[in-house]
Amino acid sequence: MPSQPSRDLQTFPNPKAERDFEVKFDCPEFTCLCPATGQPDFATIRIRYVPDARCVELKSLKLYLWSFRDVGAYHEAVTNQILDDLVAATSPRFMEVEGDFWVRGGIHTVVVARHGQPR
Repeated sequence: MPSQPSRDLQTFPNPKAERDFEVKFDCPEFTCLCPATGQPDFATIRIRYVPDARCVELKSLKLYLWSFRDVGAYHEAVTNQILDDLVAATSPRFMEVEGDFWVRGGIHTVVVARHGQPR
C-alpha cells in the first residue's frame, strides 16, 4: 500500500545523547498552497538540529512534509509550524528550520525560525 501524508512525527532514541552533534536535512520537494491565490508554492526546507534524547525518523518526516501539499499557508506560518511540531516531537538542544521558497511575483523569500541556541 502506498504511503499517505501524515502529521505523526516518529522519533527514536538518540544513539549518542551524551555528545553534541548536528543533524542536517535538505528537503527540496516541499509544496504548500498560497492562501491568497490557491496556487502551489514550492520550497526547499532545510532542517538542522542538535538532538537531545530523541531524533526524528526520516520516513515520518517525509510524510509530515508531504501533509502540507494541499494546505494553504503563508511562508512565515508554515516554516514556524514545522519548527514547532519538530520541537514538540524531539525536544532538541537546538533546532533551525529554513524555508527557501521559489520566486513568486518577482520576490524570493527565505524564512528562518530557531529554537534554542547553537552550541
